[in-house]
Amino acid sequence: MITVLDPTVMPGAIQVVNVTLPLFTLAAEWRKVDWRGLGFALLGRLPGSVIGGAIVVYVSTQTLGILVGVMVLIAVAVTASAVAIPRNGATLTTAGFLSGITGTATGIGGPPMGIVYQHAKGPQIRATLAMYFFLSAAQSLGILAAVGRLPGRALLAGAALIPFMIVGFAVSGPLRRFLDGGRVRAGILVVAAASAFVLITQSLTG
Repeated sequence: MITVLDPTVMPGAIQVVNVTLPLFTLAAEWRKVDWRGLGFALLGRLPGSVIGGAIVVYVSTQTLGILVGVMVLIAVAVTASAVAIPRNGATLTTAGFLSGITGTATGIGGPPMGIVYQHAKGPQIRATLAMYFFLSAAQSLGILAAVGRLPGRALLAGAALIPFMIVGFAVSGPLRRFLDGGRVRAGILVVAAASAFVLITQSLTG
């Protein structure tokens, strides 16, 4: 929706939100962070972010968005068919790499990490991904600024979204308890698929 309204503020505006929202989760659940897995993911994230920054400058993000959205939908379909994706150094580094590319270039970097962590417990998923998203968004903002693709309007647009984000987080308590009741995996797949559809729609309308 942000891209449809004003594509010039993306992906910087959404990264402002991405760097803020995780702080609320971490304030309550930081002790559940999977630090080993986080390290592998960040190892892959750095080179992915550099590539994502280059894509923002040289490649059409509309084309990239469509390709990424299709890949995420394929990944969701494979995962939903009960094909297990192991959570190890290789898969986490690969997920971080892909997330770095898509997150920096389009603002949507969550699905690869979410799919790898789909079988973890709710608190561990939330804490680990919150820390990952915080560090990743800060990294992406730095790279976007370095390549001259972070205008002041993007920062202002992102800041304007923060009050709405706070309201959403405040009412999310019952949903967190609902998902912890054995529904985390389904919730992650739904969010990943929804993100892919949004990304494809944004790319086509862009």
